[in-house]
Amino acid sequence: MKLLGYDYKERKKKVEEILDGTDAVKEVNRFPRDEDFTYTNGYKAWAGAIFVDLRDSTSLFKDKEDVNIAKVIRGFTSEIIEILRKDVDNDLKEIGIRGDCVYAIYSTRYTTDICDIFDRAVYINTYISMLNELLRERSLPTITAGIGLNASPTLSVKAGRKSSGINNLVWIGQSVPIAAKLSDLGNKDGIGSIVMSGLFYDNINELKRAKDLLIDDFKSKFHNDYGFYYHGNIVIKGFSDWIANGMKDE
Repeated sequence: MKLLGYDYKERKKKVEEILDGTDAVKEVNRFPRDEDFTYTNGYKAWAGAIFVDLRDSTSLFKDKEDVNIAKVIRGFTSEIIEILRKDVDNDLKEIGIRGDCVYAIYSTRYTTDICDIFDRAVYINTYISMLNELLRERSLPTITAGIGLNASPTLSVKAGRKSSGINNLVWIGQSVPIAAKLSDLGNKDGIGSIVMSGLFYDNINELKRAKDLLIDDFKSKFHNDYGFYYHGNIVIKGFSDWIANGMKDE
């Protein structure tokens, strides 16, 4: 076995410093700026998460040319990221790509913040229809995706190695993992493309729907691990009509 030169005796002291140095977790209404996170503190607030998970990508891209796969993946990720980051202030805490999944995490002080995540999910759901039309025009594989949504009180801490430049915020609680798991349910086995937790749904249920939304009633379903969740297929009416009418520029 190759020796790594890892000084475990010396590193034991560093681990003890980490364990004994973390001294405060503060409950706040809104997560602070990234620079306010240190290796000795943590913050707890409401966080909302959205995950957009490409369905069955292994089969989708089997035996396809690499350049065509690259085109589809870039078309999928680029505009979803644009929708997730568009017109967002410091409430956008993290955005990224995990494999064939695009995700974002937001600070959600108010119900309106949770509704904003919902609106982004609807835009993404509509965008995928536009992307598929463009893919068909180029004889490229079309896609489907599941969109998972959740929001809940969440602990966030800065983790990594101090002075190494390798660090990130870690999200501890139900908001992020449940959103990821719900996205895996979407658009298969009779489940709609947008899937949200019961808590997320309760927070937007009384919100007046925007006038340009075509709404299919969300259906409830029970899962042994996630409890009741709601699923449906909603699009932006003006956007959807434009796609159906040939996406003319004028």
